[in-house]
Amino acid sequence: MKRRILVIVSISVFVIGAGVLAFPFISIFFNNISMEKATDAFDNSIVNIIDGEDHTQINTDKEGYLIDDSGKRTTDYPVYTKPDLDRLLKDMQKYNENLKTNQRNLLKDESSYANPCFNLSDYGIYNNCIGYVSAPSIDMEIPVYLGANDANMEYGAAHLTYTSMPLGGKGTNAVLAAHTGYIGRVFFDNIPNLNEGDSVYIQNFWNKLEYRVVAKKIIESDDIGDLFIENDKDLLTLITCHRKAAGVYNRWLVVCERA
Repeated sequence: MKRRILVIVSISVFVIGAGVLAFPFISIFFNNISMEKATDAFDNSIVNIIDGEDHTQINTDKEGYLIDDSGKRTTDYPVYTKPDLDRLLKDMQKYNENLKTNQRNLLKDESSYANPCFNLSDYGIYNNCIGYVSAPSIDMEIPVYLGANDANMEYGAAHLTYTSMPLGGKGTNAVLAAHTGYIGRVFFDNIPNLNEGDSVYIQNFWNKLEYRVVAKKIIESDDIGDLFIENDKDLLTLITCHRKAAGVYNRWLVVCERA
């Protein structure tokens, strides 16, 4: 009897231990599926844009999916309308122009960039996703959300408010942040492996932009100097944590310039 109990206990300990060890890998697997689903949904949404009507004239649920009269979803992805996206593009371009002269008055510290700079629901976008960032050389494709706050950074990369919207153009620097070492998820963990000349892409609602890595550096956590616009350059900056010592973190910075 004792031997049987010992065997049962041993098997239980082994199963629990194996489960604990396997959990991060299983979690990463399902998280990768979730991010792939988000980027696929974005691609489907932007090739099926509705003409002629804004979001107030179409029948959608609270997440932006088309529904029939019974409330059943009729699409597998959120739907967007051309009038809404045209208006959003105009507003984002105006925002970027304003930053060229006012950014240093607005972007002062870490508290500046957490709240989204646009309420996307006003444009019929209810998941706060503005596109995705990809880097083939490190097998990365991650959705991008508006506002660098904890809620958004649990699901992907986040755009830092008071940095340029990722539209491209001279005198812009779109800054995206994502976690490294987040248990069960891989976000910007591998951006230190990007090399000079590697391509990094931004897919937004209107087009796909290609950038090339031009610099990598480690900065202090409170250093925001590299987040500012640089004259006529068209920049994309990726930022994540870098462990300096136990409980002490700096920041990895990858600077990309429009190809």
